[in-house]
Amino acid sequence: GRNEPCWCGSGKKFKKCHGK
Repeated sequence: GRNEPCWCGSGKKFKKCHGK
């Protein structure tokens, strides 16, 4: 889901990182 930890390793949630 969009609320999972981002796969880029930033430690942010996906929607705040790559969730475009």
